[in-house]
Amino acid sequence: MPLTTLSCFSGIGGLDLGLEAAGFEHVGALEINADAVSAMLKNRPDWKQLEPGDVVAAGNVLNPASVGLELGELTLIAGGPPCQPFSKAAQWSAPKRGVTDARGQTVTGMMNLVERFLPRAVLMENVSGFLAGRNNAAPIIQERFAEINKRHGTSYALHSWTVDAADYGVPQHRQRAIVIALRDPVTLPMELPKSHASDHRTAWDALGDSRPDDLPLLSGKYAELLPSIPEGNNYQYLTARGGGANVELFGYRTRYWSFLLKLAKDRPAWTLPASPGPSTGPFHWDNRHLAPSERLLLQGFPPHWRLTENSRTNVRLAGNATPPPLAEAMGKLIHSLLESPQTASSEIKVTPSLATKKRSSAPPPAAAVAPLPPGWVNQVRSREAHPGAGAGPRGHASIEGVTASAST
Repeated sequence: MPLTTLSCFSGIGGLDLGLEAAGFEHVGALEINADAVSAMLKNRPDWKQLEPGDVVAAGNVLNPASVGLELGELTLIAGGPPCQPFSKAAQWSAPKRGVTDARGQTVTGMMNLVERFLPRAVLMENVSGFLAGRNNAAPIIQERFAEINKRHGTSYALHSWTVDAADYGVPQHRQRAIVIALRDPVTLPMELPKSHASDHRTAWDALGDSRPDDLPLLSGKYAELLPSIPEGNNYQYLTARGGGANVELFGYRTRYWSFLLKLAKDRPAWTLPASPGPSTGPFHWDNRHLAPSERLLLQGFPPHWRLTENSRTNVRLAGNATPPPLAEAMGKLIHSLLESPQTASSEIKVTPSLATKKRSSAPPPAAAVAPLPPGWVNQVRSREAHPGAGAGPRGHASIEGVTASAST
């Protein structure tokens, strides 16, 4: 019997693409956003778009017969519910609402589909806060699995891990929560196997020296500071502790980590946001915004994957996507667990065929750091650092490590 998958919150198809490479046959996709559906169909016109595309609504009406299957015949339901209610940025901008947020109700919709299909496996991919902190999704998922098991005699149980997409051949550090649940009793590994933990792909591997034709224009008053920051650094280079030749334009740790953040050629990219402001990185090492096509490459999409005609929309679609190599690795893991449940975790092979390939040429040296633009020289003075952990973002923009969509 073929491996089959139904995807929820399919976006532009990153999850579907990865699972396809892992050997799964696509039986349908659920996506409510018209731009995402349009982009997906440009690349895979044969993928079936199910109606209603809204997972919450579909959870009340969709059934196995809708995709030509019997109850329990579907191999996998996979999806990444909207991450905004669980993101770190949301924790700073408002009290964390998680599943109480209207967007968090999509978790319930996906669990309704699990009960209606009773698939052999369930896969969820989301931000690390999906299963941690106040109002996270873990309690409702565990409760629903317990109810499903009681009503149907299944053995679903929530197993979760936090992984870095860079460990699976994605040229980007992207911390993700992975949830896997199997219908039948199978022992899952304590730690997921990794394919590229000691061999990360870099921004240079993904982008090289190409210059795409869909480059957004720089804007905002801080853009002219980018040449004065070395690649691989952010605004903190221009603080008292940043090494910027005692150039102090900002207080240490008083801005978002992604503020004026630049890629380093020899390292993976930092997490790509879906709605960056004009000063939110990562920026290209050539002191410019990343093109939407470059964002796709840093997510691990193949070079031929296309988006819409709108650049701002494309930045959002790329930032919200699931990295296909990560999805492929998780699909291979699930395949192994289902077909050979006694296989030791150390013997499970998850190396994705979609992993970014290494370039044969080494990256060129980093460009020399430019002096401050004339208009900024008279703004150099002693600046107060952030008071420390727990002080929160008010009075200061935020603290290091929080990637936010808003720019200061």
